Amino acid sequence: MSPTKLSELDPGQRRAFIAAWFGYLLDGFDFILITLVLTEISQTFDLSLPVAATLVSAAFVSRWFGGLALGALGDRFGRKPAMITSILLFAAGSLLCGLSWDYWSLFAFRAIVGLGMAGEYGSSTTFVMESWPRALRNRATGFLLSAYPLGGILAARAYALIVPHTSWRWLFVLGAVPALFALYLRRSLPEAHEWEQNRPTEKSSAAVLLGGQRTPLTLLVSALIGVSLVLLFSGHAGPFYPLLILVVIAGFVTFAVQLSGRLWPMAVGLMAVVFCAFLASWPIQSLLPTYLKTELHYDAGQVANALTWAGLGYAVGSIVAGSLGDRFGTRTTYSIGLLIAAVLVFPAFALDGAHIVFVWILLFALQATGQGASGLLPKFIGDHYPVRIRAAGLGFTYNVGALGGAVAPLAGARVADSLGLGHAMALLACVLAVVTAVLVAFDVPRRLARPAPEDSPVLEKEAV
Repeated sequence: MSPTKLSELDPGQRRAFIAAWFGYLLDGFDFILITLVLTEISQTFDLSLPVAATLVSAAFVSRWFGGLALGALGDRFGRKPAMITSILLFAAGSLLCGLSWDYWSLFAFRAIVGLGMAGEYGSSTTFVMESWPRALRNRATGFLLSAYPLGGILAARAYALIVPHTSWRWLFVLGAVPALFALYLRRSLPEAHEWEQNRPTEKSSAAVLLGGQRTPLTLLVSALIGVSLVLLFSGHAGPFYPLLILVVIAGFVTFAVQLSGRLWPMAVGLMAVVFCAFLASWPIQSLLPTYLKTELHYDAGQVANALTWAGLGYAVGSIVAGSLGDRFGTRTTYSIGLLIAAVLVFPAFALDGAHIVFVWILLFALQATGQGASGLLPKFIGDHYPVRIRAAGLGFTYNVGALGGAVAPLAGARVADSLGLGHAMALLACVLAVVTAVLVAFDVPRRLARPAPEDSPVLEKEAV
């Protein structure tokens, strides 16, 4: 009988979780670094806040490709090789960020971090879900994503210890070190049980994307999307801005059709859900350190303390959401968490810098509900995909939608010009949290699905 309690997991399933958890910890540490040092980087390279915010977006520009390519690797050759490749990529990218010499070099190195982060999300989440029994999979993803904010907390503490005394560059160099430990943990792991039982052959995502005469089309579409996104998010699109947006959308729909067959509208719907989820959370995720320093006038230690409480809320919320998701359902738990966060966001950004303890409490509660509930997002997406294309499907869908995280800091910075940074972050977070809750509660992506032949490489029809 399949285990229904955490205490019934075998040693292999526990090891699988620990190895993936440490990867997410490193993931959170590396990725949050750029948000902590935006003001310092702006001074080093003489950048305005909106231009500096594009460096946060740089990692999102490449994530869609990392999710697709490393996901296809995981579908064809196993989840474990994709996990190892992901760790190596974003550790190397973090080290290179510390050696950057100007805006464009840092933009490029952040894009390498994005490749690794995307692969980490798709491969590690899929690895743990396919290693754990179905009855515990909400807890698997919720507990796994609790590592990400804890990595952010470590980054905040490192920021307070290092940056006031040295340079922001040392933070990125430090971020590459824990990768060696994560790599060591993953070397001896067995392959995911469900992938072994359903080892794909001709219908894997790699075969779908690169089989027969598809390779030239895949490479051409990838190049067009990549160039378009760099121009868009670096602010160099000029009068071609609308055209480049259309090119990107058309490219993503092309890949959705290749991966999902006749059910491609469902895949596009999933991308829209993730896009809105990132637009709801990332104005806060990416600009909170800047808000604390510029609006509330916190010093490095106070910023680290506030981010620690926010990160603890995120971690606790992920764990609680995972447990509630297995009991009450993925969609119900996720939607309610988002709606509570939409209520909390305005008081969280209405306080001034003198109310330090209340700021901590509200940030904890806000992140516990909104971001904590997002720990269920991998389960929500993964339920729509069969094993043979799950890693690429989840990785691609999630990381295309994650472009909302690239738009979010830019949108937040622009709206802040009129409303102020705190009000801009609160407004964006509230509106998009409600939109995301509605899309998830009614499972709009599944409603967009059309029936497909049994033998086509399409999305699973599983109950959420």
